Amino acid sequence: MAADTASPVTEACPIVEVLDHVAGKWAVGILVTAAHGPVRFTELEREVEGISRRMLTLTLRKLERDGLLVRTVYPTVPPRVEYTLTDMARELHQTLVGLTSWAEKHRGEIAAARRAYDEQQTAATV
Repeated sequence: MAADTASPVTEACPIVEVLDHVAGKWAVGILVTAAHGPVRFTELEREVEGISRRMLTLTLRKLERDGLLVRTVYPTVPPRVEYTLTDMARELHQTLVGLTSWAEKHRGEIAAARRAYDEQQTAATV
């Protein structure tokens, strides 16, 4: 299919794939933690609440593959490994900060809407 005739769904596929990687709860936690400077695996393990070592490893690999993290191995004994955000990831972090601010600002409204919805659904089933 030619680029000028691509459907919106076809064009959205790469966007959906990237959003799946960066919008997951593990990726967001890693990106937010790494935004404060180089971070080591064990620091990420402590800071990203609930993540397993395996999931942390897999998520770090995906973020590195997507060009959002740089993994640096220092030749020490034992080897020291640090993860740093790329420029692209720092730009993404600004977007995440904006989204977080929006969520905090509207948290009460969202909770009220959920309660109203749940009450309406309960009343409809009675």
